[in-house]
Amino acid sequence: MAECHTGKHMIYSLYFIVLLICLYTARHYWFTLNRLFGFQRHPYLDIDTADWPPVTILVAAHNEEKVISNILSTLMMVKYPEDKMLVIPVNDRSIDRTKEIIDQFVEKFPGRIKPFHRSSGKGGKAAALKDVMAMVDTEVILIFDADYIPGAGLIKQLVAPFFDPEVGGVMGRVVPFNVGTNLLTRILDLERSGGYQVDQQARMNLRLVPQHGGTVAGVRRSALRDIGGWNDNTLTEDTDLTYRLLLHGWKTAYQNRAECYEEVPETWPVRIKQIMRWAKGHNQAMVTYSLRLLFGRHQATLRERIDGTLLLGVYAMAPLTLVGWILALGAFYQGAAPLHGILALLCLTAYASVGNMAAFFEIAAAVRLDQNRRRIRLLPFLIVGFLVSIVAVSRAAVSQTIAYFTQAELHWDKTERFRKVA
Repeated sequence: MAECHTGKHMIYSLYFIVLLICLYTARHYWFTLNRLFGFQRHPYLDIDTADWPPVTILVAAHNEEKVISNILSTLMMVKYPEDKMLVIPVNDRSIDRTKEIIDQFVEKFPGRIKPFHRSSGKGGKAAALKDVMAMVDTEVILIFDADYIPGAGLIKQLVAPFFDPEVGGVMGRVVPFNVGTNLLTRILDLERSGGYQVDQQARMNLRLVPQHGGTVAGVRRSALRDIGGWNDNTLTEDTDLTYRLLLHGWKTAYQNRAECYEEVPETWPVRIKQIMRWAKGHNQAMVTYSLRLLFGRHQATLRERIDGTLLLGVYAMAPLTLVGWILALGAFYQGAAPLHGILALLCLTAYASVGNMAAFFEIAAAVRLDQNRRRIRLLPFLIVGFLVSIVAVSRAAVSQTIAYFTQAELHWDKTERFRKVA
């Protein structure tokens, strides 16, 4: 009798996981079809001439001697009124030549670059951004990571949405520039295409929840003050910011044409660390905000509540999928309703091979929209990235759970750079 009771619990749990998988699969298809055939919202695209407001650009830098000179020199050439743009490199406890390189730029461009050298304090990007706010007096704040290279018109494109008083945050599109290095960088290029060209733009089209990315991004200072400033107790300050803005009635706008170029990881160990940090930070936000978003009293619409909750759960799906595989096999070999076990196993297997094609379909659509169809030949290799991700994200969930019970402090891992020192 006890075995029968256990078997039923396994089946019900399995059905719940299959239901979630089907929901996320349908979500991928919905976004892709909207991006291909639906109305495309680019409400701030035509703003090219305006009375541009003063803007402060924060460049987060921790041991960035390999890349810091590239972004600072590029920012000095962007098309934005020089007297209305101040660049603040946020040098967070660097022990390499980052400080020296920044100071050289300060001498070369007096009045245009104002350094913030942080030699102590809590670790992490959010903590550094929190400290530098004492130097910021503009309403519009843009944020870049040090490895990014903005295009000449990018600053105007990111500032334009702030003419809308409802917009508290803005996000541009990230495009890898080291694509041709190896198979990993090519896979990441495809993933970025799907994530921005389709996922983010579809959420913008459908008035859902575009995600603030923490770099190639902007925030309104009054909105940041309204939500309590930067949260330095999170591993992903961007996801945290997205949901606090949403819960306080602010909109995040996505600018698909505002492209900025990044250096993606070139080795799998670096990529795995990056995924694990993202997963842990995202899961932090899921635990903190999901119930408040779904059931709390705030101004978010029903569609924003549902989509925002699904977005919070994306990194929980990998460990749930692994649990589903285990439950399906257990139900089948235990003989607890064999037909149900077989059907569930088939459903989960279909997700791994066919259902997951929803994400691949999204990426294929992005390749078509980018008008670079030759990249479609790399689509089968996404299975490699998928398998690595599912293991890395599950590992992150396990270590995060253990850390919760042992009260261990979560560690922030900086992504390694691969450019040669300038």
